Amino acid sequence: MKNAIILHGGPDKEEYYDPAMPSQSNQHWLPWLQQQLLIHDIPTVTPEVPWSFDRNWKVWNREVERFDMGTETMLIGHSTGAGFWIKYLSIHPELQVDKVVLVAPWLDPDHEYTKDFFDDFQIDPLLVSRTKGVTIFNSDNDQASVHKTVEILREKLPDAQYKEFHNYGHFLFEDMHTHAFAELKEVLVSNS
Repeated sequence: MKNAIILHGGPDKEEYYDPAMPSQSNQHWLPWLQQQLLIHDIPTVTPEVPWSFDRNWKVWNREVERFDMGTETMLIGHSTGAGFWIKYLSIHPELQVDKVVLVAPWLDPDHEYTKDFFDDFQIDPLLVSRTKGVTIFNSDNDQASVHKTVEILREKLPDAQYKEFHNYGHFLFEDMHTHAFAELKEVLVSNS
């Protein structure tokens, strides 16, 4: 049976501890997408990584590995969550999954914000072949480090599909002005 895991990004510490903000897995388009997949009979989880601002690989890894992953599992990640899936699939070459969608993927290419979260792996050039397709969403007005990450991915994963958007920013509610993300839903529920 198809299932999906949607992994949020990594906030800054102030946002994480702000009592007026929803938790990371309950922000932006994540709850909307989870509901859309559920009504398409795709069981979907949105793990909540504790202390996600700290970007500790062991903590992120532990939260994700609570869930079953296999050939029918779709993986969706936003920002740090997308970068997590790139590393996770690269260091687990035995893992085969369904579709993978990386929204505003971020690998901290300038080593500004992470300790060793992304430093100890190489992107597996066969990663796409172990999926039913990798799609990367990028916006023309996102931050420079996301554009650098996308350029790295274009070089390392030429078989991935790349979807370019105009003025979607970092794909946050503040940028998109909506919780709905029809383009993402379409990639996930289409039969292609």
